[in-house]
Amino acid sequence: MSKVTCDVAASLDGFVAGLNQTLDNPFGDGVGDRLHQWMFEEPEAHAEVIEGITAAGAFIMGRNMFGPGRDAWDMDWRGWWGEEPPYHAPVFVLTHHPREPLPMKGGTTFTFVTEGIEAALAQAREAAGGRDVSIAGGAQTINQYLAAGLIDELRVHVAPVILGRGERLFDGVGDTTLEPLGDVSGTALVTHLTYRVIHG
Repeated sequence: MSKVTCDVAASLDGFVAGLNQTLDNPFGDGVGDRLHQWMFEEPEAHAEVIEGITAAGAFIMGRNMFGPGRDAWDMDWRGWWGEEPPYHAPVFVLTHHPREPLPMKGGTTFTFVTEGIEAALAQAREAAGGRDVSIAGGAQTINQYLAAGLIDELRVHVAPVILGRGERLFDGVGDTTLEPLGDVSGTALVTHLTYRVIHG
């Protein structure tokens, strides 16, 4: 059976974004590219990791990861990534506001799910056709799936940065044990950690 995986870049103190995320500042105050610098400055050194991040058959993300809006949709907003997002697969966006599916170039279609995390996962599994499903973020979405016991493998890409505040990974996830898988790898810009998630 396919796995539910999650890749997330985090600071050393466990934050995946700062406060006050806006259109001009998508990762929040004081973050910029600091958590993802390794992807842009050393892509060849992390090619296998980056390939693993984008290898899923379908993705799930929260409304806040898709865009800066929190209320009714701005129908002109089509995501942060331009006309060809990097997913090249179906993406299911958790939201309280219905919206018609949004097809993009390169094989990505954003489908907006208002029925909650389990409904989104069921749709993503079907769309993935036997391949893995990836929980793409942000922190609140990842924490909800961890708390529900629905993530099998967690890959944390830890940047040597201390943010001090923001959107924290693992808030409210309950009793969860992480079993290390494989070797720890990385460079001066990031340490890649992979865990099997054991619940209860």
